[in-house]
Amino acid sequence: MITHKSLKPSQKHPGFWRRMAAQAYDLFLLLAVLFVATAIILPLNDGEAFAPTQFFYPAYLLLISFIFYGWFWTHGGQTLGLRAWKLAVLTVDQKPLGWKQAAMRFCTALLSWLPLGLGFLWVLVDKDKNSWHDRLSKTYLFYTSPK
Repeated sequence: MITHKSLKPSQKHPGFWRRMAAQAYDLFLLLAVLFVATAIILPLNDGEAFAPTQFFYPAYLLLISFIFYGWFWTHGGQTLGLRAWKLAVLTVDQKPLGWKQAAMRFCTALLSWLPLGLGFLWVLVDKDKNSWHDRLSKTYLFYTSPK
């Protein structure tokens, strides 16, 4: 596992397509985690599918998603997708995230998706290639280089 001590991030931030590629990798892993999380609580619903009116289930999946991203971000700054694309999430001063900052990044990333992904598309026009949630959470994606 790469730790912040072995990371040598560059000052240049990755562009839109590299970010999307990393997110695509992470989406596959997250979906697998959500399937397992669903299988764990399905017996609590008598083995029946969850109804759209049940508030608990989407809230549960959102919590599992936060734990998934938060754990990776606070333990080395790299999800599987970020590692594959040689990226890391760090603070402005290139330190690892704490849980509070991970929560802020996760919540602001959700906001970035809401207006048709405009917060993510912002990377295309931002001079520093930062998304809304990068700026709002004061966390950034950096390129990593080997030791």
